Amino acid sequence: MKRPENNSAATYLVGGGIASLAAAAFLIRDGDVQGHTITVIEESSRIGGSLDAAGNAEDGYVMRGGRMIESKYLCTYDLFSSIPALDGSRTVTQEIFEWNKTMTTASKSRLFRDGRRVDAPKFGLDEGHILAIERLALEPESLLGRSKISDQFSPTFFETDFWLMWCTTFAFQPWHSAVELKRYLVRFAHMVSGFNTLTGIMRTLYNQYDSMVRPLQKWLQERGVNFLYNTRVSDITLFQGDAGFWARQIATEESGCPKTIMVGEQDRVIVTLGSMTEASSLGSMDSPAIQLGKADGPSWQLWERLAKGRSVFGNPVSFADHIQQSKWVSFTTTLHDPAFFRLVRDLTGNVPGEGGLITFPESSWLASIVLPHQPHFIGQADGVDVFWGYGLFVDEPGNFVKKPMSACTGREIMTEIIGHLRLDSHAGGILDTSTCIPCMMPFITSQFLPRSAGDRPQVVPEGSNNLALIGQYCELPDDVVFTVEYSIRSAQTAVYSLLGLKKSPPPVYKGKYNPRVLLEAFMALHGIEA
Repeated sequence: MKRPENNSAATYLVGGGIASLAAAAFLIRDGDVQGHTITVIEESSRIGGSLDAAGNAEDGYVMRGGRMIESKYLCTYDLFSSIPALDGSRTVTQEIFEWNKTMTTASKSRLFRDGRRVDAPKFGLDEGHILAIERLALEPESLLGRSKISDQFSPTFFETDFWLMWCTTFAFQPWHSAVELKRYLVRFAHMVSGFNTLTGIMRTLYNQYDSMVRPLQKWLQERGVNFLYNTRVSDITLFQGDAGFWARQIATEESGCPKTIMVGEQDRVIVTLGSMTEASSLGSMDSPAIQLGKADGPSWQLWERLAKGRSVFGNPVSFADHIQQSKWVSFTTTLHDPAFFRLVRDLTGNVPGEGGLITFPESSWLASIVLPHQPHFIGQADGVDVFWGYGLFVDEPGNFVKKPMSACTGREIMTEIIGHLRLDSHAGGILDTSTCIPCMMPFITSQFLPRSAGDRPQVVPEGSNNLALIGQYCELPDDVVFTVEYSIRSAQTAVYSLLGLKKSPPPVYKGKYNPRVLLEAFMALHGIEA
């Protein structure tokens, strides 16, 4: 599709997550589109999507989660090399790289077992496990089909520390897609050699909302981009012609009032498809988070309407109808006493921000926590600390609190974490000075569920003239979902295609073609010291 000659053509971005914000930035930066012609339509009262962070010291801070970043996120750093950090002293990309020179991740306690830290855990793989990993990395996706990870490995593989560290770093489950694990193994081959110390994993200076979303939103607002909040998109009407189809109407609902946005042939519509944090719910220190479902998620309903009778829009059922296989619980704890952070520092040997994820292998919830550098929020008061954690097996009774994590209050979750850290003698003081807010996310790993070819639609569906799909549920060969990079790459792909630009996103980094990367990965898998 050629870029319209009329620069007043409108662009409508459905969803206010990082994918839509990136698309708006690429439209302006690379497409010379005027900001005032771009409208971001968001169902909630704030933008940021899954990269959210909110709250205060009194009521407690909340983050549903944070995505891992690393040095080979080429689309992400390309975008943020154009976005000034909030203080204006450098770009966001410069801030991230400079910060990670100062605070390099080097975990001395990736696993915390039987009340003690495990420094640089051995992978524990035998030759059969390694051969299965190598075979999976080489197997064509077409032959893997809808197979699960558990179909590719013997039961003993899931008892190794390699799997324990892998599944908790990336949130994989044995019933997830073998294709997605294959992509991860290949995509992050360059990180395997340092995996047991989290070497190569990078962090933002603050939480990702403050460090990435807010600067990007500020840049867009300065250029006149429009933001419609509390506006739900219920349907998009398509017109079929001889030359394909066009999006012609966007049905919205704002404060209970239905409205219709008319879309011209030269206008563009870019939709964030699905949502891994849709229908999330928050609990409190004294109440659990409740489980919601697809009926509570407008983004899933929109995708189902688009896909009905149209195979080019994929198959949302593969991702949205299996909550038992895609849900887990995260929690954010705000502390008003330094004791907990000091005790964890002394137990793990890492200062906050240096160690990264700490997993408790004996946890029946398979719980992990991460203590970031403080302050983690802009404006966070002195004397207040914030950390985050999550559990993968949320329907299993806890080891210390004999209830499923999904049924636990914030107080009970903190009691369980204190138990695994063997800090029972400090429990009263910690609980009295903390606010732990649990978050149930029914679709959080839905993008990992087994799928068939075509279940994830192309960024620009075949026959589309002005409609593109972005986010975690469209298809991008080689790259991996559950990453900021995937969302931004999809946005860059959509914008360049819809505008007919003779540009392409930076290619996915492929360490599998680097002999040094392969040698280091081989040695690490075999437990050979470098």
